[in-house]
Amino acid sequence: MHKEVRRGASREDHFHGILLVDKPPHMTSHDVVARIRHQFNFKKVGHGGTLDPMATGLLIILLGRQGTRLSQWIMGGDKTYAGIMHLGIATDTQDIEGRILAEVNPASITQEQLENEIARWRGDIQQIPPMVSAIKKNGVPLYKLARQGKEVEREPRLRHVYSFKLLDFNSPFARFRLECTKGTYVRTLCADIGDGLGCGAHLRELQRIQSGNFKLENAYTLDRVLDMNVNELEKIALPTSAVKVK
Repeated sequence: MHKEVRRGASREDHFHGILLVDKPPHMTSHDVVARIRHQFNFKKVGHGGTLDPMATGLLIILLGRQGTRLSQWIMGGDKTYAGIMHLGIATDTQDIEGRILAEVNPASITQEQLENEIARWRGDIQQIPPMVSAIKKNGVPLYKLARQGKEVEREPRLRHVYSFKLLDFNSPFARFRLECTKGTYVRTLCADIGDGLGCGAHLRELQRIQSGNFKLENAYTLDRVLDMNVNELEKIALPTSAVKVK
């Protein structure tokens, strides 16, 4: 009986809303969507912006027909991240999960040098998407080509970094906070900074703490969400009116 209430099949037709989830590591955004869809027997569940499997933090889940229709407006919001950059190691994915390409001892890099390099990446920047991104080349996602060992030419894309602050530097680790436009590749920023310093770098940890007006502090862990019944879920879901559609 409890299981039937939790799955809430009878509620799906009129349950529309926005759910803020604190995504755990080692799960894709699609995995989170699939778990929620299965748990509550909803036909339409989406998300408002992908997080890489290694990343944690705010994942906006869209529920019902009205919720999923908001995807483009939510995805378009500015993002805020907290992360850790690892100096001295360059990887083929630009993050901790990639194959090591080069190692250089970064002990000579000072905090002043690092801060000066970070400052170069504020404002309007041009980014070349990494090969592990979902951008398509001739209809094929780049990450699929990367799995085949292929690398293709990618066009630079304009992005804007509002704020990029070094919070702590304990070599080789640099903890930072970043505010940027959608589509900014944080891993690529780390790799570019490493290249600028001459030692290489990759993204070690990443947490999304804000997307548009939605904040991580108001999110629920996935485990807590999956332990709820549909009545409890309906109480914590935000109304679709929380998103301003232009």
